[in-house]
Amino acid sequence: MRDAPASSPQTRAVRAGVNCDPGHGAVIAPISVSSAYGRTDPATAQSFDYARTATPGRGLLADAIADLEGASGGVVTSSGMAAIDLALNLVPNEGRIVCAHDAYGGTRRLLDARGAQRGWRLRYVDCTDLAVLAAALEDGADLVLLETPSNPRLRITDIQAACTLARSAGAISVVDNTVLSPALQTPLALGADITVNSVTKMLNGHSDMVGGAVCARDSAHLETLSWWANASGAVAGGFDVFLALRGLRTLALRAKAQSQAALDLAHRLAAHRQVARVDYPGLRAHPGHSLAARQQSAFGCLLSLELQGGADSARSFVRALKLFTLAQSLGGVESLSNIPATMTHAAMSPQAREEAGVSDGLVRLSVGLEDVEDLWADLAAALQAATPRKAG
Repeated sequence: MRDAPASSPQTRAVRAGVNCDPGHGAVIAPISVSSAYGRTDPATAQSFDYARTATPGRGLLADAIADLEGASGGVVTSSGMAAIDLALNLVPNEGRIVCAHDAYGGTRRLLDARGAQRGWRLRYVDCTDLAVLAAALEDGADLVLLETPSNPRLRITDIQAACTLARSAGAISVVDNTVLSPALQTPLALGADITVNSVTKMLNGHSDMVGGAVCARDSAHLETLSWWANASGAVAGGFDVFLALRGLRTLALRAKAQSQAALDLAHRLAAHRQVARVDYPGLRAHPGHSLAARQQSAFGCLLSLELQGGADSARSFVRALKLFTLAQSLGGVESLSNIPATMTHAAMSPQAREEAGVSDGLVRLSVGLEDVEDLWADLAAALQAATPRKAG
């Protein structure tokens, strides 16, 4: 009871897990919560035997995300960070990793800890500068970890060129695709070997579950990743998988609408006298605009800004917001605000934040599905509240 093949990514996302119940013909795949599955023969392996290894629901979600990414297959993990940690199993002890210097703070925290544990040689470099990346790869590498657009500065890396450099250096290329999701960017089609996603964010889109996904172009990489996922057990549970599949079905519509709203708000913010700078690749003034327009199908829901009054104004601004909840996530249907230096990127050292351009006054906004005029009214009122008062 399978659907006919569909070429459109939107159609494939909507049909993910639909009409796949062989038992009762349920249109929507049932929640798989059993930890064990019965065998007919102790010596004969079957599709499902123990939930750490595989479940019907997790398989449907992995296949759906891998299909959207254009991968040979995927593994669904317990979180986005578990997805990155799973990919790091491809690096040998005392291996060499080159990572984007402005990657998510949690990514750097994990790399630093795993690096100290396993003797890795780590280099954090500006991967948007291909000459800098090439210099970092002159002595070879085992893995290059890219994040584009970067979180929170929304810098754009040329995926095709960077992955070509990685391949020439003998490195596996991994692209964190969380900010856009495969609805707006497909790194494997541009030469990446592996993508990682926090399913919690755009893919699920409803801020009600935590999960991750690793998708591989090469079946040999997929086999290794699947082995480590089973061995470590860092996999998603049945109800989280069910919620993610439900969210995935509206991904294309959400990504388009949120991108349109974010672009609208970015233009308005950039023109406001109280705003010193807006980071959003959809703006023509953004240094990565042309590249983003080539390798993305839209510019995403995330933007960052700095106010004229610096850190004090930033704190006053987020406190005054009503519709942008102050919280640590992105990509959901609800709008969120965040000061990365003290929230999502607090794990980074002050020096690392300075190198990545994450100032104490940087504000990150995740634009949801509320009416754009309501969102602008909220932003405008908060900007007014954050405007420094003249003495006297």
